[in-house]
Amino acid sequence: MNGPETYTSRRAITGYVVVSALFTLASSMIWAINTIFLIRNGGLSLFEVMIVNSVFTVGQMAFEVPTGVVADTIGRRASLLLCMITLLISTVLYVGTPVWGLGIWGFLGASVILGLGFTFQTGALDAWLVDALDSTGWELPKDQVFAWGQMAAGGGMLTGSLLGGVIGQFGLSWPYIVRAALLGVAFVATAVLIRDAGFTPRPLKLSTFGGESRRIFRAGVTFGWHSPVIRPLLWGSSTSGVFFIFAWYSWQPYILDLLGRDYVWLLGVVTAAFSLAGIVGNTLVKRIMGEGEQRREAWRVLAAAGWLNVAFALGAAAVGLSGMSPGLMPAGIAIALWLAFGLVFGVTGPIRMAYINSYIPSAERATVLSLDSFFADAGGAGGQPALGWLSERVSIPVGWVVGTAFLAITPFLYRASGKAARMVNDVAPTARRMAA
Repeated sequence: MNGPETYTSRRAITGYVVVSALFTLASSMIWAINTIFLIRNGGLSLFEVMIVNSVFTVGQMAFEVPTGVVADTIGRRASLLLCMITLLISTVLYVGTPVWGLGIWGFLGASVILGLGFTFQTGALDAWLVDALDSTGWELPKDQVFAWGQMAAGGGMLTGSLLGGVIGQFGLSWPYIVRAALLGVAFVATAVLIRDAGFTPRPLKLSTFGGESRRIFRAGVTFGWHSPVIRPLLWGSSTSGVFFIFAWYSWQPYILDLLGRDYVWLLGVVTAAFSLAGIVGNTLVKRIMGEGEQRREAWRVLAAAGWLNVAFALGAAAVGLSGMSPGLMPAGIAIALWLAFGLVFGVTGPIRMAYINSYIPSAERATVLSLDSFFADAGGAGGQPALGWLSERVSIPVGWVVGTAFLAITPFLYRASGKAARMVNDVAPTARRMAA
């Protein structure tokens, strides 16, 4: 019953949707209150919070290739199971650090383990889905399936962040405890629903780990960095990562500052609304991309969305720089612009994932996707401490303005990728005719 011949597209999609929902539900339990938890329970400054989060992204960078080895050898399913276990352990250490008096060093250690856990998941789930769909004869565009998965993840994020905000109002440690329990549920669901269809696992020994790492790294370089289509996307992940990872962690104190009140529960509501906006964006993917001869080029949609994000970021920063006194109006404007980000993310996420996957061979898919995450982490690792320091010395809105300068580079990189993709698509039919 475990063989790929018994696996169907429907079962693969069901597994993808359920695991995406449960994983995001568990993860998002702390997203609305994480920065506030570190400041209040952990006693950290905003700059120290950004250092802790930067260590998390550096950990992701360090582990992307080694965990890519796991996904591309013993299997995507094994990588996902390791993800759930590692995240559970790191979450317990995270919430226990203030109790045990470990200070910032406890948070730094937990962040490294947390980075390891997420790298077991990055690339592995999406790579598994593409392989499973290809092996079961799925012929429709995959961006719609990615949209379904993101809608499920958005639902999990909506529920988790809202619940986390409400629970956090009574105790900032409780969302972490609930998260650990939900990761256990996600582990069971992954074990039951995920099978390595369309991918043949091979043994991985400690003696061959170094060789496998070098081989997979070279494959990532060959099919990622050396690809004229993929390389601009990698740089785009880095430039956008400079801003977005910092923005994700800084908007919580920013909104409370604009509001002038200590409404922790509101952070959960806003994060839930962000995920709802993402779900709405997911439903628009098919309409925006079109069908048949009317189907739009992915890079054009992504570039246009990039300029929209720049406008939203500048608008949110302008609210804080305008000198308006704290209250509902400035906070409401900033929240509306933040939700606009969520809508755009909901549209671009599935489109970008389908686009990059269409230019990656199956055997190296998880590795190249991990390399893409590596670049995003690199941008975040530099952006968080730098923009966090600037925000503490001047203000968070100023940090947003400076981060937007990097964000504005991304649309040009999508344009470069699109031009390269057009050349690749034009050359391929010619090569096939010559071979015939």
